[in-house]
Amino acid sequence: MDLVSGTDEQKNIIFFGTDGIRGKAETLFTAELLQKLGFFSDKVLPQKKPILIGQDSRLSSPKIVKELADGLMASGREVWLLGLCPTPAVPLLIKKYDAAGGFMISASHNPPEDNGIKIFDCNGEKLSSQKKKIIDKGLQEKSHFSSHARNNCICRYDLLKEYEKSLIQTIEIEDFKGTPIVLDLCWGSATACGESLFQSLGADVTSINSKANGKKINVNCGSTHLEEIQKAVLETKSEMGFAFDGDADRMIAIDGRGRVVDGDNILYLWGSALKEKNALPENRLVSTVMSNLGFEKAWIAKGGILERTPVGDQNVHKVMVEKKATLGGEQSGHILSTINGLSGDGFLTALQISNICKIKGLKLERLLDQSFKAYPQKLINVPISTRISDGSLSQSRKFQNSLKEAELQMGEEGRVFIRKSGTEPLLRVMVESIDESIVEFWSSKISKVASEVFN
Repeated sequence: MDLVSGTDEQKNIIFFGTDGIRGKAETLFTAELLQKLGFFSDKVLPQKKPILIGQDSRLSSPKIVKELADGLMASGREVWLLGLCPTPAVPLLIKKYDAAGGFMISASHNPPEDNGIKIFDCNGEKLSSQKKKIIDKGLQEKSHFSSHARNNCICRYDLLKEYEKSLIQTIEIEDFKGTPIVLDLCWGSATACGESLFQSLGADVTSINSKANGKKINVNCGSTHLEEIQKAVLETKSEMGFAFDGDADRMIAIDGRGRVVDGDNILYLWGSALKEKNALPENRLVSTVMSNLGFEKAWIAKGGILERTPVGDQNVHKVMVEKKATLGGEQSGHILSTINGLSGDGFLTALQISNICKIKGLKLERLLDQSFKAYPQKLINVPISTRISDGSLSQSRKFQNSLKEAELQMGEEGRVFIRKSGTEPLLRVMVESIDESIVEFWSSKISKVASEVFN
């Protein structure tokens, strides 16, 4: 049984969650907060270099970009506006143009009314906890802030082409001529370049949810709602489909039979291809505690090593650096590779999977047949009171007894994973076992107890 709680690094931090700042756009992102965020971010990023800002399609994004840029320019900073773009374009362009850092305005897979801000340093990496604490302390100050912004903002929408070129350079076969592919662009960041990217490689592209629309982003589409793309792949008789989330740093694939190819399968298949070429140091993959037990057992049987981390791409990133691993990621389709400096990129992942299929002369469904057999797994999001702390989970005898009962019954052929969401008042209850009936029973029972105790 895995029970994940907050880390010491997050203590005393109010505004920053597990992945930047995220919440209801209308109430959280006031003009004063955004200007202060820009102003204090300037203090932790190298001086006299521009800062880049990208955004997804949410209706609140333009206002957030403007106020944030005002706060940055108040310190004399030059700001480059990238416009609509995938999150991974920001770190790539930071490094390419030797910028001081950058921001991505997006709430990723969250609903349209939410928004968020991810901050990157001059290395294109997520901001360190130490730097986040400095900014967070500034945001907590009660003094009124007025930006007195200078006019030092430059539109650089043209730089998106540099990102597209960098993606194509990562694959060995640049001719997907005649390959039928479906793209679910999720009404979000992926609409900025998804069609043009795959069409430039010669693929026969069918796109759904393909226009930027902040009212529809993530609504019953994309990597968290796969029914529509599964139907489209089957109806068009395509070889594969790729569904992205709101800011395109995640991707879930669909094979020609409509089967889901999630992050675990992607790691196994991509990792196997690298292993065959002796290009995977120590045959090591890095994933999180959410990854399927069937994946872990199959990879170990293949002679590999699977490192598990707490949930979150920053945790995967940290262990990959420590272990000098070249491939890692999350079941959700957030995959990190040294190809682009460990920046999660849904388009890079989609191209790599396509490339492996082309090199092997296999359709994705044949490639997926070579993957592991997943253990039945069920994740239930249980709404809980905002007053519930991490300590409350371990102090509830009734809840803990239900977990111990499940753990005892499943033994080594199953597990329970419990985690409080870092962005929403939810308790994530995940159960997996070799027996599907056991998964259904314990996921339902534990979720019911959690709802009774913590609501």
